[in-house]
Amino acid sequence: MEDSHYDEFGNYIGPALSDSDQEEEEEEDEQQQQHDDDEDMQDADGPGVGYAAADEDAEPGTAIVLAEDKKYYPTAEETYGAETETLVMEEDAQPLEVPIIAPVVSKRLEKLLDVPLATHYSNEFLATLSTNPELIRNVAIVGALHHGKTTLMDMLVEQTHDVHSLGIRTNGQQLRFTDTRVDEQARGISIKAMPMSLVLEGGTGKSFLVNLIDCPGHVNFNDEVTAAMRLADGILLVVDVLEGVGAATERAIQQAVAEGLAITLIISKMDRLITELKLPPVDAYHKIAFTIEEVNTVIRTATGTPTNGAVANGVAKSSSTPLLDPVQGNVAFASCAYGYGFTLKSFAQLYKGVCGDDPQDVLLIDEFAKRLWGDVWYYPEERVFRRKPPQLGADRSFVTFILDPLYKLTATVIGEHPKTIEKVLGDQFGVYLKSSSYSQDVKPLLKQVCSKVFGSATGLVDMLVQHIPSSKAATASKVSRLYTGPQDPSSANQVIQFMTGCSRTGAVTKAERLGRLDHLGASTWGTHTCNWHTSVIGAPSVSPCASFLHVCCRGLQSSCMHL
Repeated sequence: MEDSHYDEFGNYIGPALSDSDQEEEEEEDEQQQQHDDDEDMQDADGPGVGYAAADEDAEPGTAIVLAEDKKYYPTAEETYGAETETLVMEEDAQPLEVPIIAPVVSKRLEKLLDVPLATHYSNEFLATLSTNPELIRNVAIVGALHHGKTTLMDMLVEQTHDVHSLGIRTNGQQLRFTDTRVDEQARGISIKAMPMSLVLEGGTGKSFLVNLIDCPGHVNFNDEVTAAMRLADGILLVVDVLEGVGAATERAIQQAVAEGLAITLIISKMDRLITELKLPPVDAYHKIAFTIEEVNTVIRTATGTPTNGAVANGVAKSSSTPLLDPVQGNVAFASCAYGYGFTLKSFAQLYKGVCGDDPQDVLLIDEFAKRLWGDVWYYPEERVFRRKPPQLGADRSFVTFILDPLYKLTATVIGEHPKTIEKVLGDQFGVYLKSSSYSQDVKPLLKQVCSKVFGSATGLVDMLVQHIPSSKAATASKVSRLYTGPQDPSSANQVIQFMTGCSRTGAVTKAERLGRLDHLGASTWGTHTCNWHTSVIGAPSVSPCASFLHVCCRGLQSSCMHL
């Protein structure tokens, strides 16, 4: 175009342009002309030249085939047939870190110590106690989930074993000594019942062999509880003081009543009343009393005793079923996480010598313990106990003599200065610790202080010895209830004599529960040795012949029970 068609600012000032429709027609004519030229060129080159024809009638071998469309190998269907299933995998899909043939890896299901944990007693002493059935107690520790059963076992293990020598508790976590399985440690619950034989010392200094079975608390593993109760002669029912009685606790009580087992109770996690719930001592007493009454109500229901039956000396008037009463000594109180457990009698021992050494001032422990529970008040001016509260008001004896010192001890360790703690422990409790102990955290310090003040769990041992029958006494009732053979105690029937007398010279063994890899059974008589095969006679409807059991003792203090 000429420059005269535009002004100095670039605006078009020339003649009028052609219409837009005319321009479009011109473009279409140009495109049609180009298309006709391309067709003429293709016809001039001849057939088969250029790209592959789209029609199927084209002759093979004359069309151009792209490289990605070429067929170099026959398909799997053509090679192996249409019925064969083939799997196509990408090349080098396996990472370089993964071997083509992986080595055989054995899974570790249990975490066991390579060397048995050292004990404060010798294995010879334990073996000697096992020869006397009168000194043996077989107890199943039962209760609901997370009520403190395994923690109770940890407390007893720490009092009888040298745990700190192996550095097991360097991180301050729970020991969980009886949870030997890997999945138990990972989930934080017990899955299998774990027996353990411990030599425990009572309040008089006499030692007993106590076979404890730590039972799972989850309802899905109730079969382990059933098997443990068949082996045990009594149960130790663990109830969390805050959570109280639940469905799992009721089921455990019903099973124990059905098996005819003696029942003892331990109120666990007493520290939660102070540190979590922050109840005053008076309210804490009512909470504890309500929990005990809940358990007694379940016992009455399981035995068919009316729930409104009166209780006198721990026995319901309308039935001979033993109920739980702290005065009778079949109820204990504990905080296993902080290493203490006591009964009324064992706590009364702490006041021994407070009243003086004169004959008229000597404190009678048994009489004093009977006045530490129930509606009993202490009159300090007259130094007497009465069942009528004073006019000015006062707390019950359990609050005055047990809960108040326990609250004061816990509050002092948690909230006071180390110098104040040292002074209170020395002046009022007669406990002296190393200076380095006061630099610990609150929980380890409180556990160490409580262990020093209350000592070992002698009150718990006395409760088990007093209210759970010995192995010899319980065997006679078990044989009469479970043995299906002739029970005539004649001279010709030596089997019944061996079982009821717990004879060590018998040649027959009776097992209660068998498994593929492990077994948990109770022998009523006879002597077992390692690597010894014993025939176990099954019921005719189950097995027509006898099965064989290989006896293998892995360790006296860890897994072998002497019954």
